[in-house]
Amino acid sequence: MRKTINGLVNFLTTLHPLQLVFLGYSLYIILGWLMLCMPFSQRGEGASALDSLFISTSAVSTTGLATKSISDNYSLFGQVVVLVLIQLGGLGYMTFSSFVILSRKRNLSDSRAEVANVIFSLPQSFRVDKFIHSVIMFTLIIEILGASALYAIFSGAGERQALWMAVFHSISSFCTAGFSPYNNSLESYAGNFWLNITIALLSYAGAVGFIVCVDVWRRIRNKIRCITLTSKIILHCTFWVSLVGTAIFFVSEPSIRSMPVEKRLMASFFQAMAAMTTVGFNTVSIPAISRASLLLLTALMIIGASPSGTGGG
Repeated sequence: MRKTINGLVNFLTTLHPLQLVFLGYSLYIILGWLMLCMPFSQRGEGASALDSLFISTSAVSTTGLATKSISDNYSLFGQVVVLVLIQLGGLGYMTFSSFVILSRKRNLSDSRAEVANVIFSLPQSFRVDKFIHSVIMFTLIIEILGASALYAIFSGAGERQALWMAVFHSISSFCTAGFSPYNNSLESYAGNFWLNITIALLSYAGAVGFIVCVDVWRRIRNKIRCITLTSKIILHCTFWVSLVGTAIFFVSEPSIRSMPVEKRLMASFFQAMAAMTTVGFNTVSIPAISRASLLLLTALMIIGASPSGTGGG
């Protein structure tokens, strides 16, 4: 057994960081798939092994596509598995395990630090160990704040599972995954301003990326004189692409013209934001919108989130 473990360790040390990243994500997907296939993870008709594999892959890659209803075919435990996979995929391979190592006052190995640099594409001025601490703390703070705000919103709307819905949508939004226990995504909350703005803020925080958020935070605390050129480009592009996308959708989409102006503007903003950040939620029926709007949303998705964000671009 010891020889086998040593042989495996030696083999892993010979791999390129990109190969390690591929193996790590594959391991997440396989473990998630096996957990979703367990009887206690399913309810009702359940989901086939192929459907569970698809959903596990979609969750880890934070794609948000699903071939089965999450709430109808998976138990609470199964939904927790999906949420954990989303969180792991959003944070990035080895981020959590590296944080555990750092928390134990141990240094990262050279290979682990190299993998982290590959995942985040860190500038030379960023230290890997401090950046990972910042990523974990930033993620926890944002998701807790998001869940708290969403809990108040869902409770006010009479949702019986307000706490679970708040936690699920907060993590799914920040990781730009787009998974929702609701079968119609967020269409039932199309007119709820506070839910729309909360989901949007969480999605933007995840989409612009950890590097940009840490960069801005360091500037606010006067740790640096100005943010990097990359951060400036990402923030400007995010703002203008969202603004232009909202305006075009507002003017050109026929299915929302009968709405009051305020609700129409909010729906336009949310769909442009959801496409641009690759979060994938919707407050209007996607099959009902015009081909021109589908082309617009496709263009926004191609532009996508920041390469260092949870959306991935």
